[in-house]
Amino acid sequence: MDTNGTAPKGSRPRNSAATKELLLAAATAEFADFGLAGARIDRIAERAGANKRLLYVYFGDKDQLFEAVLREQIGRLAEETPLVNGDLVAYAAARFDFMLAHPETARLAAWRRFERHGEPSRAEIDSYRAKVDAIAAAQRAGRVNDGIPAVDLFAMVLRITESWLDAPPALAAAVGTDPRSDDRLAEHRAAFLEAVRRITAPRTAGRPHGTDA
Repeated sequence: MDTNGTAPKGSRPRNSAATKELLLAAATAEFADFGLAGARIDRIAERAGANKRLLYVYFGDKDQLFEAVLREQIGRLAEETPLVNGDLVAYAAARFDFMLAHPETARLAAWRRFERHGEPSRAEIDSYRAKVDAIAAAQRAGRVNDGIPAVDLFAMVLRITESWLDAPPALAAAVGTDPRSDDRLAEHRAAFLEAVRRITAPRTAGRPHGTDA
């Protein structure tokens, strides 16, 4: 491709959708590594194997590209970690598996909190509101513990799903284990799912509200 973003004579022009996808993937990796301030358009274009002019054509400036990356990540997370019928155990398992497979998602979220003060998008707010509403509905139906407000219960489950993935490195060192070994991850997954199961299970019928288990 020449400096004008056009393919050299005799070469096959690249599909625009494919180019946008490559640029978005490259930007995701770049922003996850360096944040918004540290990311470089030249490196993103080089990662994607595309002319950087196309990045401005498709996405605008670097800020707009960062927002596009965040929207893609938020949408993908929501799609792959549905909350069905208020089933927080299944949700927690899916979210842990997603975050383990896509560590760039957590890094991007951390950069956004640091550089953008965590300002959420409308789509993200709506997604969380729908989940809290689903938990509240499950509580009313008696499927989920109603002794904890739905929003607090959801917040707890969110943090539990990342409790080991975001744990201080010194904690793993203190117990002398490889934090990402298959055995350690499997052990932790089973443990946190049991914790989620316990805090979300419906309370025993007939037990007065506020009574300890």
